[in-house]
Amino acid sequence: MKYICIEKPGEVCHKEMPVPEIKEGEALLKLLYGGICGSDLGTYRGTFAYAGYPRIPGHEFSAEIAEIGKNPYGLEKGMVVTANPYFNCGSCYSCMRGYVNCCEHNETMGAQRDGAFCQYITMPAERLYKSQGIQARHLALVEPFCIGYHGVKKAGIREGEKVLVIGAGTIGIVAALSAKEAGASVDICDVAEDKLKYAECFGFDGYIKNNEHFADSVKTRTDGNGYDVTVEAVGLPQTFQNAVDAVAFAGRVIQIGVGKKTVNFNFTELQRKELKIYGSRNAVKSDFLEVIDIFKTGRIPLDKIITNTYSFDEGDKAFKEFDKNSAEMLKVMIEF
Repeated sequence: MKYICIEKPGEVCHKEMPVPEIKEGEALLKLLYGGICGSDLGTYRGTFAYAGYPRIPGHEFSAEIAEIGKNPYGLEKGMVVTANPYFNCGSCYSCMRGYVNCCEHNETMGAQRDGAFCQYITMPAERLYKSQGIQARHLALVEPFCIGYHGVKKAGIREGEKVLVIGAGTIGIVAALSAKEAGASVDICDVAEDKLKYAECFGFDGYIKNNEHFADSVKTRTDGNGYDVTVEAVGLPQTFQNAVDAVAFAGRVIQIGVGKKTVNFNFTELQRKELKIYGSRNAVKSDFLEVIDIFKTGRIPLDKIITNTYSFDEGDKAFKEFDKNSAEMLKVMIEF
C-alpha cells in the first residue's frame, strides 16, 4: 500500500509498505477521507511543538472497516467509522483519575506517533465510532470539531453569554459553532481579512479585525464590559494576551491553541480580574459521540468548513498549497 510521509520540513512524498496485519481487538481500516490539521501543517513547516521526522501525518479521518473480528461494539466489516486518535498510556496519574485526554505520555496520531494518511491502517476497535449515516466526507470533520467542542464544554458556556473566539481557522470556527450550539452570542476575531470574510458565511454575531483597534472593538461589542468567555485558538503569545485583555472581570479564558513560544505578561491581571483560565487538550469519547449527534441534526454547515479537496496522489500539492495559502483555506481534505 502507499502512504504520505513528511520526510522533513517542507518535504512530502509517497512511499510504500505492506498492508498492516490486525492484532486481537483491532480493525483493519480502508481510508476514505483525511483532513490536514493545523498540527500537520505545522509539522510540514517545522513549527509544530510535538513534531518528529520522518512522520506519517493525519489524525482526522473517516474509513471503511475492511476486516474486524468479534467485538462488543457492534462493529462489522463494511461499516464507515471515525476514530479517537489520542493514544493514552493507561497508567499515569491522569489516566488513573480518568483524565485520559491529559495523559502524561499521550501519543496523538500524526504527532508523537505515525498517523492515518495511509491507504490502510489498523486501529483498536474500542476507539472506533460508527458514522450513523453521516457521509464519509463529513465524518472526517468529527475529530477537529471535537477539539473546539471540548474547550467550549469545559468553559460551561451558557445561553445568552457573550463569547469571543480568537482565530478564524478551522479550530476557531468549530469552537465558535460549538458556542453557538450552547446558545451564546459569538464574535470571532482574526488578523486575516480573508478568513474573517469567509467566517461570515457561518452567521456569527460579530467579526473583529485583530489590529491596533482591537481593544476599542471589544469595548464597542461588549458595552465596555468585556466578554464572558474568550477562546484562544491560535497558539501565539499575543493572542493569549488578547484573550486575557478581552475577557470580563470574573470571566473565563479557554486556551486551545498550541505553539512553541513563551508568553510574557502581567500575571497580576489574572488576580485583578479573578479570571478562570482553562487549558483544553484533545477530546474524550463523550465529545465524539455528542458531536456525531450534533452533525446528525443538520444544523452545522459542514460543507462550508471544507474549502479544498485533493486526491491521495496530490498529497504533496495539498501541503504546498495549504502552506502558501493558509489564510484563504479552511479545512483541506484528502480523498483516499
